[in-house]
Amino acid sequence: MRAFVLAMALLAPVAAAAACGGPFPAFLEGLKAEARAKGYPAATVEAFFRTAAQDPAVIRADRAQGVFRMTFTDFSRRLISTSRMQNAQTNWQRHRAVFDRAARDYGVSPGILLAFWAFETDFGAVQGDFNTLNALVTLAHDCRRPDLFRPQVFAALELAQRGMFDPARQKGAWAGEIGMVQMLPLEIIRRGVDGDGDGRIDLARSVPDSILTAARKLKELGWRAGEPALVEAVVPAEMDWSRSGIDKAFSIADWQALGVRPRHGSLPAGARASLLLPEGRKGPAFLALPNFGVLFDWNKSFVYVTTAAYFASRIEGAPVFDARNPEPGLSVEDMRILQQKLRARGHDVGAVDGILGALTRTAVQREQIRLGLPADAWPTRALLNRL
Repeated sequence: MRAFVLAMALLAPVAAAAACGGPFPAFLEGLKAEARAKGYPAATVEAFFRTAAQDPAVIRADRAQGVFRMTFTDFSRRLISTSRMQNAQTNWQRHRAVFDRAARDYGVSPGILLAFWAFETDFGAVQGDFNTLNALVTLAHDCRRPDLFRPQVFAALELAQRGMFDPARQKGAWAGEIGMVQMLPLEIIRRGVDGDGDGRIDLARSVPDSILTAARKLKELGWRAGEPALVEAVVPAEMDWSRSGIDKAFSIADWQALGVRPRHGSLPAGARASLLLPEGRKGPAFLALPNFGVLFDWNKSFVYVTTAAYFASRIEGAPVFDARNPEPGLSVEDMRILQQKLRARGHDVGAVDGILGALTRTAVQREQIRLGLPADAWPTRALLNRL
């Protein structure tokens, strides 16, 4: 309860402080003033911010997330190697008691926890070499997402008060995440679990702390025990493709009536699922269950979430997916042109960035329906030419 109250206090802004932008020294003084207004002693505040500095490399990393422009097939093959699969199984066996506890206490199965552990830091081996405080103040100062990162600065200050954060030495990812499963400071305060019972939460070195904190996070985001996130599907050659997409869900019986079925295993009785076609009706197909939507609170990237959910299924015994033969997609530049055309027609596609995210997929499908094309949300040259 104390952690929740504290988290709310850290989120509450001080009206007089500049939200973002402007000369960095003045912005830093605004952060200090806000920290003092939140009740932190002046000496503590000065000591915490003494080494704080802008890091241009953080902004470059934030603007250059080109990996998310890859197709699901290419992205998944890049992230899921034989060695990663073997390491996932090895770590599952090595820390079986921890994963059993995560399933018992939080209802989260090992696959998805191992998938995130693998993708975020290669099972703790690569946790990032950016100074975390510098990353947070840089992103708070940048006006792209200040509402996300400004509270994280004060959460880091609170962690420093508790002896869990060294502002001069703490290293992590460019976006300010810390530890084996890459948590932002505010999440550590809200959801940190002392899994090994040593009296402190150490996500950089303690596997029990990291895995149980991740499990708690997923549960609190709405993870449903005993259900997968994603199951590979077999689809008919022809059907009403406008029923596909993560924004639409139907019962398993409805999908079966349309000729859609799991490629392996079974689905939870009474579940509702969405038909996911990452590369269109001729490419790989999946049924996404409610837990799939939970994962977008961990990472906003469609291709990342789909790959993590698929990897989780592989870890727990599913075969390699059938890539089939999808139609060629668009280049990054053509994708940007498509997004501009979709925006001109009144669709919300988010940023014009060449990334096929959820908003762009929805817009593509709506235009496919309007134009009488197969509405599988996969942008092709034929669609671009018609627009």
